[in-house]
Amino acid sequence: MNADQISSEPRQGAASIRAARANNPKMRERDLAQMLDITEAELVASFVGHGVRRIEPRFDDLFPGLQSVGTVMALTRNESAVHEKIGPFEKFVNGKRAALMLGEQIDTRMFPANWVHGFAVEKADGNDIRRSLQFFDAHGDAVMKIHTRAETDLDAWNALVDKLALEDQTPDVLPEVARADPFRRKSPSEGAETVLRARWQAMTDPHQFHGLLKDLDLDRVSAFELAGDAWAWPLDRGAIPALLRLAASEKIPIMCFVGNRGCIQIHSGPVETVMDKGPWINVMDPTFHLHLRTDHIYEVWAVRKPADIGHVTSIEAYDSDGQQIIQFFGVRGEGNRERTDGAALPKHAELDVRPAGSST
Repeated sequence: MNADQISSEPRQGAASIRAARANNPKMRERDLAQMLDITEAELVASFVGHGVRRIEPRFDDLFPGLQSVGTVMALTRNESAVHEKIGPFEKFVNGKRAALMLGEQIDTRMFPANWVHGFAVEKADGNDIRRSLQFFDAHGDAVMKIHTRAETDLDAWNALVDKLALEDQTPDVLPEVARADPFRRKSPSEGAETVLRARWQAMTDPHQFHGLLKDLDLDRVSAFELAGDAWAWPLDRGAIPALLRLAASEKIPIMCFVGNRGCIQIHSGPVETVMDKGPWINVMDPTFHLHLRTDHIYEVWAVRKPADIGHVTSIEAYDSDGQQIIQFFGVRGEGNRERTDGAALPKHAELDVRPAGSST
């Protein structure tokens, strides 16, 4: 079935989904949805009228409204990484194709076309109520979740939910979702290598890379393989945990990007507390939490792109399908050169496993 087709298979009834939730009270929603062979959006929608309200993800109301509620936790994830930032929503910049939330803590790039289903969720947790806004794309996958904290202004939160609430709150109606096609690598066309290398070298802004990929119809890893080791080179799969530990021990500020079809969330600054738990490596700092499945990392690349001054270098992890999991940069202000001292992440001996004899 392709992404434009609606599944004709019988859906599980909402009551049976709620029963499965009751029988598995500690299981995470994403894991329970996978166990039931439904999407997470369908799982949440089965609770409409049972602590869940449908809301419309209208950016021009949602994000200005969130600016009034104070401190929250913003969560953006993909299959292998969970990125959580704690703080207020600050400066919102709207746009039809892409929107921005610019703030010291919560910094995002959002793509409105992929914010399709929205829910306001209230869930009992002992004597407390956990509140969240949860947004999903057309395929039923979460694009962003926003959770209240002890400091959140609940009056402003509830007023925002009321403003966004849809008129139709019919219980037990599940959203129709189209299952997404799996991500696939793209084979380069004849002559792509020459064009890619010439245009890569001619870039003056790293953001031009997206247009280059689109014009050549290439995925990122295929472009890295064609670029030559002056611009992209493979690293050991252990480079990402090494990077996080190095950044913590040497107090090197980093930028950490985690994204999905609807949202990219960014941390800029130091990391302090790095911990392992099973296959996960975790950052547990006061305003930044990261949870990364290291066993999902199939390949890691160091990637260099020309910038307004000098160049910028990223370290990027990909799964076995070639889908990006996570991306790191050194913190660099506009108009400033990238760090070149011994603490610069891509040059550190623990990370740089560039093949012998390659360019520097």
